[in-house]
Amino acid sequence: MSQSEQRGTRQCVSCGIKVMGTNAASFSCPECGNEINRCEKCRKQSNLYKCSECGFTGP
Repeated sequence: MSQSEQRGTRQCVSCGIKVMGTNAASFSCPECGNEINRCEKCRKQSNLYKCSECGFTGP
């Protein structure tokens, strides 16, 4: 996969699936501002996530 394709792909930081749909979330890490993507299922279940840049964890 090329770098441009990788940048366009969003994956859930909790479970790793491809993030799509209107109920998915994309937000900035509260600590470093890195983009965090979460799927609908992990959001509803309040699964923990970890920022790949700074290691911040949240529900």
